[in-house]
Amino acid sequence: MSVKHRWNTVAIVGVGLLGGSLGLALRERELAKNIVGIGRRQATLRKAKERKAVDSITTDLAKGVKDAELIVICTPVEQIVEHVRLAAQSCPEGALITDVGSTKGTIVEALASDLGRGVSFVGSHPLAGSEKAGVEFSRADLFVGRTVVVTPHRHTKADHYAAIASLWESLDARVLRMSAAAHDAAVASTSHVPHLLASALANATPGDLLPLAAGGWLDITRVAAGDAEMWRQILVENRVHVLKSLAKFEKVLTSFRAALEAGDQDRLLSLLEAGKKTRDSVGS
Repeated sequence: MSVKHRWNTVAIVGVGLLGGSLGLALRERELAKNIVGIGRRQATLRKAKERKAVDSITTDLAKGVKDAELIVICTPVEQIVEHVRLAAQSCPEGALITDVGSTKGTIVEALASDLGRGVSFVGSHPLAGSEKAGVEFSRADLFVGRTVVVTPHRHTKADHYAAIASLWESLDARVLRMSAAAHDAAVASTSHVPHLLASALANATPGDLLPLAAGGWLDITRVAAGDAEMWRQILVENRVHVLKSLAKFEKVLTSFRAALEAGDQDRLLSLLEAGKKTRDSVGS
């Protein structure tokens, strides 16, 4: 693990599950002297302060970042670029900005140009989300043992990347460095299409059969309970890679259908065993 970087002031824009958990984790590990929570709703900000996820709160982004050495944008993906640019105008010279967005390509490319005054953006994506949203579900150990993908641009300075990697490693996360394009292609298959399929299954299940829904249905559709607007943004932002991944899934699904239609039990068993082998290789 790299040397822990301790910050004087960290500003968190958006104090929901991820932002609140980040604040709690920074406080528990004494990695920040002052944590500022920034958001649109006073009620949400008050909850974050009551949970001690942040020290102070404000709805004024410019005011909230004015002393921050590190700013973490935890808002929906469609808002991240705007919030980074606004923060860059009011934060101290040389401040670092990162995010927790589930898509990276559009965001990283839009912020690759000079933000001015030595301010730098380095993209991050903690693979630690949940179908439960809101600061009330935040917890200090959310990032422990989880993978965080950090996606520097080709112009990113090595020490800026190192500082953001150190942030997540200090929270006991595993950091994986990837290009934004490689990240988006990967999570299309491992996160975005699975969410789409979970939602599709939930949609396709007749309401009068729901009293019979048991472990299998509940396990598969769990993520469909996630915030629909947030997922609309993610799927649209990453639609090129999602469509490619969806096409691969459709081919496998067609193979299952063909085996069933033909009564080909050997083929059906082979497909089921292949799926089991893949799932078993991941563990719990």
